[in-house]
Amino acid sequence: MISHVFIGVADFTRALDFYAALMPQLGLALKFSDPATPWAGWMKPGHPRPLFLIGAPFAGRHDAGNGQMTALLAPSRAAVDSAHATALAHGAICEGAPGLRPEYHASYYGAYFRDLDGNKL
Repeated sequence: MISHVFIGVADFTRALDFYAALMPQLGLALKFSDPATPWAGWMKPGHPRPLFLIGAPFAGRHDAGNGQMTALLAPSRAAVDSAHATALAHGAICEGAPGLRPEYHASYYGAYFRDLDGNKL
């Protein structure tokens, strides 16, 4: 259903370092990185879609969307914990520590943070 998600970033090099540390925690591998464009994309190995992309916004100015959030699947609760800790260690802001969220459903386990540009994941 979803081909890709594109997250706008203000400083590509800084964002690339952040996401390069985060994405392996979620089982996603770098598919490409083109600093000249600038953009980069990750995917689950062996699956061409969906892609998670970061890059400079088309209009050149980045604003984090109010009410927007990108939710990424994690292979385990331990991966959620590790991804959240990695994000915070690389400058993210905590928006909700890892834990059960029974208001979503009985076994929903997640964590929330804002990346270096204020994008909520």
